[in-house]
Amino acid sequence: MGFADDHLIPLVDEGLGNSAYLVDAGGGRALAVDASRDLRALYAATRRRGLTVAWAADTHLHADFLSGAVQLGHEFGATVLASAAGHRVFPHRGLADGDEVDLGGLRLRALATPGHTDEHLSFLLLDGDREMGVFTGGSLIVNSAARTDLLGTERTEELARAQYRSLRRLAALPQETTVWPTHGAGSFCSAPPGTERTTTIGAQKQTNALLAAPDEDTFVRRLVASLGSCPAYFARLSERNRCGPAVLTRPPALPALEAERVRALLADGGQVVDVRPAAAFAAGHIPGALSIRLREQFATWLGWLLPDTVPLAFVVGDGQNAEEVVWQAYKIGYERLAGHLAGGMPAWRAAGGAEATTAFVTAGQAPDGPYLDVRQEAEYAAGHVPGALHLELGDLAEHAADAPAGAVVACGHGERAMTAASLLERAGHTGVSVLDGGPAEYAAAHGMRLEAADGGDR
Repeated sequence: MGFADDHLIPLVDEGLGNSAYLVDAGGGRALAVDASRDLRALYAATRRRGLTVAWAADTHLHADFLSGAVQLGHEFGATVLASAAGHRVFPHRGLADGDEVDLGGLRLRALATPGHTDEHLSFLLLDGDREMGVFTGGSLIVNSAARTDLLGTERTEELARAQYRSLRRLAALPQETTVWPTHGAGSFCSAPPGTERTTTIGAQKQTNALLAAPDEDTFVRRLVASLGSCPAYFARLSERNRCGPAVLTRPPALPALEAERVRALLADGGQVVDVRPAAAFAAGHIPGALSIRLREQFATWLGWLLPDTVPLAFVVGDGQNAEEVVWQAYKIGYERLAGHLAGGMPAWRAAGGAEATTAFVTAGQAPDGPYLDVRQEAEYAAGHVPGALHLELGDLAEHAADAPAGAVVACGHGERAMTAASLLERAGHTGVSVLDGGPAEYAAAHGMRLEAADGGDR
């Protein structure tokens, strides 16, 4: 069969900033590339197109999500395609550099592109002898390259040098070759901001500053300098993916728990995650609950701030989907989900449960005193309130003692700040208030101009 644009279906996870791909290979058979364990969108696409997934390819041992390849093998009998160098312990076809897979007319060629991980492969899709596109995973991404520090800081530079060679190899492909990366904007695997999730080799030669580096040393300096923090759970998932996630024989559920069950869970070392909007949490919540609003980034912050070894109960608000809580948790390996509070906070109050509140203030209502900014380093550097104390949300639990008493906690809008305030309250802080807004609003209300890391005004 010939390959046309509508034969490829991108499946974007906006929260993790990643893309999976479904390729219609003809004859009712499809190839899935870098599919996560949350296969709902992929299943919907196969139903729409009348496809069976015959092959499930992973470009690398993912750190930010559990692979759906094993599940696709169970559901469809798909052959799992992955690097032989990854030493996966479940049934798969191990590929080495240059190996090809016949997709029934189309061909998939493995290209060794280490850097993001040791065993990383890119997959070149060929229609006859024509290079249609390349699935680059965590190698070449739009206007950047994926991070090289996931195997430990002591190997960051070594892997950055491998990444340099891998990008040069990919850049040698024909200019019109489409680039289909896994990591995109919003990914903590080092994708820069932007809306484009695919590109071409030719476009990257013109716009990618890393490809424009005049030599290997410059490339390494630029790449390493771009590395920010990443979620704590990244350290666990590569090995989970090497072993293969457990097959799910039925959709996971989140049972309803009476208030007394939630109290018992807390007493026994479990934790409560309140997924309601920030304003609802502020108005009344279970003491000690962690506020993480159910949104696209929910999995990231769940995996960054809580262990996967304790049972979790959730407080869900009206109109929120408990199924979404489950899938976001499961795709990053959080399976000790005890359930959700039946009846929500009204039921908790009716059962005599203790309740706490948090001040949620506008910029005009916020006091002048200490301002705690919990955004990422790059956000803070781009513009912050003069005199602000900066502690990234991901680091806050370990440094709660450094937070000033009575601080106004702020991020860009208020959601991460409410999470931060819930962490501080759990650590014993009182008098914390959360800014409903961001630094620009606060600065304007208090007669300030934002500062940038270079010392200039914003």
